[in-house]
Amino acid sequence: MVNPNGPLVGPDDGPVVRRWSRDPRCVGRARTELRKALTDWGLAQIEDDALLVVSELLTNAGRHARAAVGREIETRYVRLPAGVRIEVHDAAPGRAEVLPPDLERDYGRGLFLVAALADRWAAGERCGPGKRIWAELYVPAEGSCRRGG
Repeated sequence: MVNPNGPLVGPDDGPVVRRWSRDPRCVGRARTELRKALTDWGLAQIEDDALLVVSELLTNAGRHARAAVGREIETRYVRLPAGVRIEVHDAAPGRAEVLPPDLERDYGRGLFLVAALADRWAAGERCGPGKRIWAELYVPAEGSCRRGG
């Protein structure tokens, strides 16, 4: 089947950019696209953490990014020399906040998890309306433990 969005990864290992609706089923599709990119880039070693990060960021955008009808959420997966940068762009105003963990709530742990899993992450402005949240994950140096392990 031909991918209607074009090739997943260009010949120069360029970024993988996709647009999604706020439908929760898109999270699984975004994970599939990221898994393909990580495999193509030889980054399977960080796949589990990266998939959880994109799940949390896209789920947050789908739940909280109340933008005009027809506005989509964009994901960008960018190959770095030793890892991947995962970006989620939405057109809604407002800031992303890390909530303190609360065992009484069944929500609010997304950015807390992203902060724990990512080597670097931030939220900020983007070109156009809305915000961009990104996280970078790196392949651990040989012989080192992954984040706090």
